[in-house]
Amino acid sequence: MSFKNKVVIVTGASSGIGASASIMFSKEGAHVVMVGRNETKLSDVAAKCSSPLVVRADIANDDEARGIIDQTMKKFGQIDVLVNNAGMAMKNGGILADDMMKAYDTIMNINLRAIVHLTNLAAPYLVKTKGNIVNISSIGGIMPPSADGMTNYYISKAALNHFTVCCAMELGPHGVRVNAISPGPVKTDLIANAKATFTWGDFSPKTLLDRVSEPEEIADMILYLASDKAKSVTGSNYVNDNGMLIKKT
Repeated sequence: MSFKNKVVIVTGASSGIGASASIMFSKEGAHVVMVGRNETKLSDVAAKCSSPLVVRADIANDDEARGIIDQTMKKFGQIDVLVNNAGMAMKNGGILADDMMKAYDTIMNINLRAIVHLTNLAAPYLVKTKGNIVNISSIGGIMPPSADGMTNYYISKAALNHFTVCCAMELGPHGVRVNAISPGPVKTDLIANAKATFTWGDFSPKTLLDRVSEPEEIADMILYLASDKAKSVTGSNYVNDNGMLIKKT
C-alpha cells in the first residue's frame, strides 16, 4: 500500500496505536502529521519516521485543534487522511458516584467532542482530495462494561461509532470515506494512564484466541482502510478483538 505524497494526520501519535500507525504510514511514503501532548514521546516516535510534521497539541482545546489543521495546510497544502486515534479511559465510581458528571464531561470532551471538532475542521480539505477518515473506537462501544466505573468510556465509544456512520452518510456524496475500527484489548498506555488496577494480562483469558493485540495489528487495519484497497468501504466498523466480543456473548 503506497501513500506516496499523501498527507496523513494521526492524533494520539506519541504512543501505542497512533505511534505504530505514524511509523507505518511514513514507511509507505506519506507525509505524516503527528499530533500528541507528550513532546518527549512524540520526538521518540518522530525519529522513526521520515520528516514528519510534529504538532504538540491537545485536541480538546479548540484553538490548538485549529492549529493542527492550519500547520498542516501551511506545510503541505492538503489533507488526505485523518486518523482520529487520541482518546482516554478514566475509571470513576459510576452512576452512583459523586464524580460521575465530572468524569463524563472529561471523557466525552476528548473521546467525542474533540473528534467531531477536528473532523469538522478537516472535512473541507478532505473533500478536495477525496480523502478518508479512520476513527479508532473500541468494542466497548458495542457491549456493556464488565467492570464498574467504565460506563463513561463505553458511552463515548458508542457515540463515536454512530458519529462515524453519520459522518459517512454526509461526506459520502463528496467522495470521502469514513470508517471505524473497534479494537479489543491492545497493549498501549491506556491502562496506565487510567491508573487502573487491572493489567493487559488479565484480558487474555477473556478472548477466544487467549491473547492481547499489539498496536501494529491495529495500525495494519488503519492503513488498509485508508488505502485504495478499501475504496468501496465506508460507514463500516471493523472489530479487531481476538474474539473477545463473541466470547462474551
